[in-house]
Amino acid sequence: MPIDLAQIADALPERRVTVIGDALLDVYLQGRVERLCREAPVPLVQIDATQDLPGGAANAAANLAALGGRVTFVSVIGEDADGARLRRALRERGVDDTSLIVDRARRTPAKHRLVADGQMVARFDSGARRALAADIEHALLDRALAACAEADVVVLSDYGYGVFTATVLGALAGLGGRFTAPVVVDSRRLTRFAVVAPTVVKPSYTQALALLERTADAARGGRAERIAAQSERLLQRTGARIAAVTLDTDGAIILEHGRAPYRTYARPARAPRTTGGGDTYVAALALALASGAETPEAAEIASAAAAVVVGKDGTAVCSTAELRALFAGGEKRVPDARALAQRVEAERAAGRRIVFTNGCFDILHRGHVTLLNRAKGLGDVLIVGVNADASVARLKGRGRPINALEDRLKVLAALSYVDYVVAFDDDSPRELISAARPDIYVKGGDYTRDTLPEAALVESLGGAVCILPYVGDRSTSGIIERIRRVVGG
Repeated sequence: MPIDLAQIADALPERRVTVIGDALLDVYLQGRVERLCREAPVPLVQIDATQDLPGGAANAAANLAALGGRVTFVSVIGEDADGARLRRALRERGVDDTSLIVDRARRTPAKHRLVADGQMVARFDSGARRALAADIEHALLDRALAACAEADVVVLSDYGYGVFTATVLGALAGLGGRFTAPVVVDSRRLTRFAVVAPTVVKPSYTQALALLERTADAARGGRAERIAAQSERLLQRTGARIAAVTLDTDGAIILEHGRAPYRTYARPARAPRTTGGGDTYVAALALALASGAETPEAAEIASAAAAVVVGKDGTAVCSTAELRALFAGGEKRVPDARALAQRVEAERAAGRRIVFTNGCFDILHRGHVTLLNRAKGLGDVLIVGVNADASVARLKGRGRPINALEDRLKVLAALSYVDYVVAFDDDSPRELISAARPDIYVKGGDYTRDTLPEAALVESLGGAVCILPYVGDRSTSGIIERIRRVVGG
């Protein structure tokens, strides 16, 4: 199937989503420090503004709404001021609050953050973590199961505030098999949710290690590889078909039964002050799966959405407009060989290993994606040279390319593991190779070292040639031929 992440992002709106989980209120008290307090040696903060935002599962619901999802949010709040403020915050963000259940014996969980001159100086929490009473459990389950039956995707967001009791989980047992909709689970206690038979779980690296009963390694390098080596065990422990293990600044590793692990990479960002980035990741992943995306495509959508919110402060959301802007890929576009040499010089000065590959990439498909993903894993910076339209026509014949150069560059730039894209007019990327001086030059499996024209140049510049195998039965020509057969009847 051809891959275009911008098209998938456009397909996210109007999907019906059911979110079940712990509703929290995130309160930000914004102010400035004027002096030290006389009563104690602490700063006196003059509050200038108070902001109420949906938190916990409510943040996941708000992110789904921001991406265009039609959200039914099933949760429990208290009959109190914080509950009323949370309702108002949800409505302001387009989330229907009619499925919220009011428990008069419960205090709405809230997290208050005191931010002075842009720096968080304190957090104070309120609200109960106790389990639900029996009558509240039954009311929640009635609404939850009815909403699941109508959903395109179900999200279970557990923050440990008592919504997911043993009774609730028992009623949700086998949910992943009862409905056709994918079920996505985000929880620090994933083994409890194995009975649900989830489609996807999203542990962090630390949570994945706990599931595997392993301790964290002090070294950060190789985290993805350590998790990938335990893929089947992790999936078995969680009862899921897919596990998206987030690695914060190292991106994520996606594990799936019957498929090789797939890696996404975090985009560079300033030191993040974002809360709830995992909710954004889950929301985008869930909507992409509901839109028919394959697992790697959904993971790329989720990675991109998370990159958007990491650039913000506080509890934030990502919109479809922001996704489209990111997928335009402007910051990854390199105009020519001279500019490429400058970019590479800076990357190499930072100690990064340079990988280069090239091709037409006319209709991006799983074979391309797999090759590029593996290529990135060979180094730190992946540069993709792309044949210009005239060059493709000379190499592939009449009627090619199917997609113009501008479209092909945008689609490639949208992939998290592609760092730079640069076009070339000649039939060979020799000028780009000379500019990049790659440590590794990667090509697909229809070449050998002896039949690759650029091999001698790469080696003369101190680099190595790596031939990666293609995914079987995946080619642009094959896709075009299948389309012609369908169109021709």
